Amino acid sequence: MQQLRHLVDEPPPEFLFEFSDAGIAWAHHGRFWRFGFESLEPGVLSATPVRDNILLPEKLEAAVRSLVPAVPGSKRRRPAAIILPDYCGRIAVLDFDSFPNEWHEQMALVRFRVKKSVPFDLDSASVSFHVQPHPGGGKRRDVVVAVVSLDILARYEAAVRVAGLQPGLVTISALSALHLLDSPGLDVTAKISGRVLSIAVTEHNMLRLFRCVELDTVTPEEIGAVLYPTFAYVEDEFKKRPARLLLCGFGDMVPDASRILGAEMQVQVEPLRSHLGLPGPYNAGLLGYVRSTGIDLGAVA
Repeated sequence: MQQLRHLVDEPPPEFLFEFSDAGIAWAHHGRFWRFGFESLEPGVLSATPVRDNILLPEKLEAAVRSLVPAVPGSKRRRPAAIILPDYCGRIAVLDFDSFPNEWHEQMALVRFRVKKSVPFDLDSASVSFHVQPHPGGGKRRDVVVAVVSLDILARYEAAVRVAGLQPGLVTISALSALHLLDSPGLDVTAKISGRVLSIAVTEHNMLRLFRCVELDTVTPEEIGAVLYPTFAYVEDEFKKRPARLLLCGFGDMVPDASRILGAEMQVQVEPLRSHLGLPGPYNAGLLGYVRSTGIDLGAVA
């Protein structure tokens, strides 16, 4: 099984796919970049951390194949990156007073810490982590951990393999979208995708806190009910208030959400931006990945 891996400094794969309940945001990197979105029928995909996400695999496979032009006579599997929905796994930031240097010791410690907090069998899961310096300095470390059931991960990879591609890098949308940030300050990013709200607290472009919840209704008021205790916790933990609240995927709610959340949280509210336009609810991870490559996008179809 492919392990869930963090973005690395290497040439981008030829194809990028960000999966969501609504469809597939895609990018093709050939002589120039091409971008698009392929809608899925309701019921084809349903993101959850506890059961199979792909309910109608033949329809998802057909959608992916329609996005991959055939290369006559070629048997080589072309590389692809997969960006998973936020709600299909678990992301956490763990604080360690000290952290071992050997990878196998690090992994054992991370798995021990997250075992009771994931709603599935950790022995049948892909676990990836990234070590960050702690703002307090010294030997303390903040470790960003991403966990996805291998059964869930395998079904996404299978849809890509059927199209003749080789899935390489696999990441989660909210983590990939953080590449759109470029701020030394303490910021909160609220990302909406369907009824799922993801909240990322970043400082000096490093992830300090992450939450992901499924909302009953997507309104500024319900979003505020989740954000308010997050802001209170951040202010208590970090001894300062966030400088900005960045909104992603809010669409037509942006004016009302900016007014209501800005007043309630007493914070400056801005949309999350990309050099390819405003990220939407289903492509923020893809745009973040593209930015992380550092490739000149002068030629975009």
